[in-house]
Amino acid sequence: MISINLNKGKKIYFSSDNHLGAPNHSESLIREKIFVSWLEKIKSDAQVIFLLGDLFDFWFEYYHSTPKGFTRVLGKLSELCDSGIKIYFFVGNHDYWTRDYFTKEIGMEVIKKPTEFKINDKSFFIGHGDGLGPGDLKYKFLKQIFRNPLFIFLFRINYSWFGIPLGNFFSRNNKILSGKEIKFKSKENEMLYHFCKKKLKNSFYNFFIFGHRHLPLKIDLGNNSFYFNTGDWINHYSFLVFDGSEVLLKYFKKKN
Repeated sequence: MISINLNKGKKIYFSSDNHLGAPNHSESLIREKIFVSWLEKIKSDAQVIFLLGDLFDFWFEYYHSTPKGFTRVLGKLSELCDSGIKIYFFVGNHDYWTRDYFTKEIGMEVIKKPTEFKINDKSFFIGHGDGLGPGDLKYKFLKQIFRNPLFIFLFRINYSWFGIPLGNFFSRNNKILSGKEIKFKSKENEMLYHFCKKKLKNSFYNFFIFGHRHLPLKIDLGNNSFYFNTGDWINHYSFLVFDGSEVLLKYFKKKN
């Protein structure tokens, strides 16, 4: 468990699912500029920022190269880290294949699995959210393959001029970026809701915070426990903020 003592007047922010790079450069650049504007706005009172995965639609670090682009967001994140703001980057299913670039060049702490946090007197369980809960067996099988060290090694020894376009091609065949917005049906249809309820049988958490679903959500789990989803920066421009006592779901800008 990681403990954080929130200073007076400071806040903690949570964001996920920007999918920068998709569906094309021009549309991605618009969202990137909006996101950078949000980072600029919150830097005055942010003590910690949690980026909960899929910041990029595809990211794969080779031994001596990374995907080109994203200079605005990478520069802003570097600035925030240099100013003393702690940034935790939870890898998602689209940008899992990191090595040490984000840590060495930007200063973010990279986390590859859901993690427990104690913030002041509140307990949090935080992660990207993919592959959790019942069902979705096809994805869970593919996840085991794509995160297998042998698979990653074999992909990394390919030339980047071949691997990066290939990865972008498969990442962009994504129903979430097809223009069809995901709709909330009921909490019983949310796999992460069932994951949280099962987790609570063994350990108590005030807040479960996930991304991945592209739905801004607040679901009461009972007994003063809540599941929040950060939503996305494609359709909702949504984020979460913790002020030391409660988590609030907010919106920076909705897409017209």
